[in-house]
Amino acid sequence: MIASVTGKVTAIAPDGAVIEVGGVGVLAHCTPSTLATLRVGEEARLATSLVVREDSLTLYGFATDDERAVFELLQTASGVGPKLALAMLAVHSPNALRMAVASADLKALTQVPGIGQKGAQRIVLELKDRLGTPEETVNAALNGDRRAAVWREQVHSGLVGLGYSSKDADEAIAAVEPEAEADIAAGRQPQIAALLKAALRVLSVR
Repeated sequence: MIASVTGKVTAIAPDGAVIEVGGVGVLAHCTPSTLATLRVGEEARLATSLVVREDSLTLYGFATDDERAVFELLQTASGVGPKLALAMLAVHSPNALRMAVASADLKALTQVPGIGQKGAQRIVLELKDRLGTPEETVNAALNGDRRAAVWREQVHSGLVGLGYSSKDADEAIAAVEPEAEADIAAGRQPQIAALLKAALRVLSVR
């Protein structure tokens, strides 16, 4: 198993990054929050999980070992493959997923594209005692002000990492802010992946 890769970031795309390791460019599929921590030309370390299929070898990269561990645990639930597990982590942080599963928050789980009501129920049933208990400090960290700061920071970093200027990133963030604020007002965590895509749409029509 390839547990991690360390090297220079040579390319960043909306769904992954290329890390040069020993002269070889390694493609790792990542969540938007992980991509937001990377910069082209800078050294980076990703915790990784290699998914082996008969016709492919696919590497998934994560900013933390905890994120990788949750990614792998999610796949032990029936019907959850690597793509869906990555989508879950694109919408929710590891601790937010722990909270959703521990409290049987089906609404939070069905926010993930590809998860319906029955799928959410199955995930709760099969993973409730496996993902671990969320830290008590998570509730405090997810207050409105913190969530607002986090989504802006991650979307801004993601856009700059894709080559946009800081000014362009700020303008795109201002355009998608109502969508994020609506989530916060409803008590939901803003979906970074959706906001990043919306910001890219704003920039593409300028």
